[in-house]
Amino acid sequence: MPHRLVSPRTASYQELDAMVHVLDGADILIHRFDGTVTHWSIGCENMYGWAREEAVGEKVHELLATTFPEPADNIRDQLKSRGFWQGEIIHRHKGGHDIHVASRCVLVNLPDGDFAVIQTNSDVSALRRAQDAVKSREAHLSSILDTVPDAMVVIDRRGIVLSFSKAAEKLFGLSSDEICGRNVSNLMPNPYRDAHDGYIDHYIETGEKRIIGYGRVVTGQRADGSQFPMELHVGETTVNGEQIFTGFVRDLTSRFKIEEDLRQAQKMEAIGQLTGGIAHDFNNLLTVISGNLEMIEDKLPPGTLREILNEAQSAAQDGAILTGQLLAFGRRQPLNPKHADLGQLVSGFSDLLRRTLSEDIKLSTVIEGAGLDVLVDSSQLQNAILNIALNARDAMPKGGSLTTTISRVHLDADYAKMYPEVRSGNFVLIAMTDTGSGMSEEVRKRAIEPFFTTKEVGSGTGLGLSMVYGFVKQSGGHLQLYSEVERGTTVRIYLPAVNGARHQQAVPDQGSGENRLPGGDETVLVVEDDARVRRVAVARLASMGYTVLEAESGHRALDLLRDNSEIALLFTDIVMPGGMTGDELAREARLFRPEIAVLFTSGYSEPGLAAKGIVPGAQWLRKPYTAKDLALKIRELLDAQ
Repeated sequence: MPHRLVSPRTASYQELDAMVHVLDGADILIHRFDGTVTHWSIGCENMYGWAREEAVGEKVHELLATTFPEPADNIRDQLKSRGFWQGEIIHRHKGGHDIHVASRCVLVNLPDGDFAVIQTNSDVSALRRAQDAVKSREAHLSSILDTVPDAMVVIDRRGIVLSFSKAAEKLFGLSSDEICGRNVSNLMPNPYRDAHDGYIDHYIETGEKRIIGYGRVVTGQRADGSQFPMELHVGETTVNGEQIFTGFVRDLTSRFKIEEDLRQAQKMEAIGQLTGGIAHDFNNLLTVISGNLEMIEDKLPPGTLREILNEAQSAAQDGAILTGQLLAFGRRQPLNPKHADLGQLVSGFSDLLRRTLSEDIKLSTVIEGAGLDVLVDSSQLQNAILNIALNARDAMPKGGSLTTTISRVHLDADYAKMYPEVRSGNFVLIAMTDTGSGMSEEVRKRAIEPFFTTKEVGSGTGLGLSMVYGFVKQSGGHLQLYSEVERGTTVRIYLPAVNGARHQQAVPDQGSGENRLPGGDETVLVVEDDARVRRVAVARLASMGYTVLEAESGHRALDLLRDNSEIALLFTDIVMPGGMTGDELAREARLFRPEIAVLFTSGYSEPGLAAKGIVPGAQWLRKPYTAKDLALKIRELLDAQ
């Protein structure tokens, strides 16, 4: 609304004297248009410390060292044109300290044709200090909330979101503007979404803490529809007579994954001890049975009884093979480790594998680099490779390919953080990748358990991968499975590197030496559904100087790509949940960002899953990758643009 113009009133000196006399206790002063003080109230004496005799005749803005919010000439022009001015100014007390003043000036005509300014002032210093203190606390609180890893959501009694922290935006994949003003139930899947408002109403009516309290584990839902476990702490307070609820949310995905990995390791250890002990005792029984059968056989003439005894002897031998597999899983089989070059060992074994597999399965072996020496029981390793190949054959009834890759790798501290069962160091990796039917997540988790099998009854004992697992662990190595339904499976065997590795310079832990790696200042988008793997990748890239954005799914990554034109490189996993794979994401991104560089990564051994040729210029980085591998590959892609 525009200010109404006020024509200056004419006032006599007597009227001005009378006004100041009546309002002497107020903070009022009168000065001519040039600033010369003519009237100075007792209120001004109290406020500024200057006596009336000291102030009258002085230039007010020099006496009080006035600081204006705008140029003084502008204020004079407003007084002439509008007849008044108001605003906040700063005056200097006689004692030297500043006083924040809310001032209102009114222009009046004097009988001699000059102008006078009637100025009323209010000391607002205390209010200003309070406002500054509030702003300081708000800035401090905002800084805390922007950096605390837990997400914070504030809602009213109707469930409407009032505040949404930066961590909450990152966790749920929603900006504050997108969720504030909407019901908090949008952050939950059903049936919790429909029931949430009822929980609040029930609490308000009864005080029973259904949703209010400490550390409830509930399920959250991100903007892309994916769900995750979260720990919820909720408190309430009253602001201006209205109840509000503050929730602190902690993502439990990583913790649950670590706990699940630990439970699985403990379960496998317990099963291994049990089966190993039983197999050991059963082996002793089979030894007695087989020995007595042999002695009886020598005393029997040829005929039906000898044939029956041979059948029993054959069954005892099958039992011995079975107990041998159980002992391998329980890490109780006697090993005879010897120095071996895995490249030569696996290559020499390829002919046997080729005869074992059907003709419609393409078998290939890739040996990368040198220094592939390990200390291993060669026969047991060949048996393990054979078991994996037979599983691959059964997963490809219509044919396919099985690729075996042997390479030297260094698992650094960062990689060990991703997978708690892994220890860092130099290893020789045997990765066997098939293009078969793959495994669901539920099957993959149980694949190494003894007697667990998805094959038909009579088609397998379920001890193949169990034996491989036990042998690898007993050899001081690691076993990892990567699999996706209809995409194939990769089994990775890590065996400690020896001998040749001793003469080489140890690979430094990339977790502490990344500052020596080639880096840059471009923006990189990391897309990885595993929170631990994503966290390590983001930390590595940030330490190299890159600006890093992250997404847990392809759909969220597309949103970030559309909103951030400065993203120069897309670094994405291939296999991800949520209905969009990494290669599909890259193809979508290239439609509106044809110049963006693309770097794929996966636990699979070959880049066939990247839909070869569909994303021109894309590069491939196989897990596990070191910080050096990542740094060099990214610079290669970015420098080529």
